Amino acid sequence: MKKTINFLSAVFGYLLLLLCVLVVLVTIGRKWLGFSLQGVDELGGYILAITTGLAFTVALVDRAHIRIDLIYDHCSKFVQTWLDWFSLLFVMAMSALLCYVAILTLQETIEFGSTAPTPWATPLIWPQGLWAATLVLFFATAVFMFIQATRLLLARRFDDLRHTYGLKVVTDELEEELAALEQRSKTQG
Repeated sequence: MKKTINFLSAVFGYLLLLLCVLVVLVTIGRKWLGFSLQGVDELGGYILAITTGLAFTVALVDRAHIRIDLIYDHCSKFVQTWLDWFSLLFVMAMSALLCYVAILTLQETIEFGSTAPTPWATPLIWPQGLWAATLVLFFATAVFMFIQATRLLLARRFDDLRHTYGLKVVTDELEEELAALEQRSKTQG
């Protein structure tokens, strides 16, 4: 799964880098060269919609979604386990809702043959299809993780559940950084 997440992160990064380059070109073109690239704002909206679903998935797998840990740290390990499990349940429910809305939107677009009201007149099935696909990926990932967490919960493997799906604590982040540092040292030396 880590290779897939690294690939998705690269796609996410390259798409945003492309958007940045296009915005710089448009800005320089308008300011000093007297030309403009039509549709960069439209393309930017499509890129942001697609990368949003990718970012949700990457954040879920990396346990990077924001959680308020003010109370979490003061709870027992047993309560922390249940909080972690419930957080996955709610993420899965939210991803299902997002997926549902995206699919409804896509169905409506297909039904009416909608195009963007812009000079490009882009058939919206393409950007909305990619957007919906990234949200389906997010939902599928959330379901997979929830099922795995539920298996750990039923097997009473609370430490494994907390370590794999729970809130990242400082020691987890430190371990990741040290592993990344060691990996960089090996590739450089």
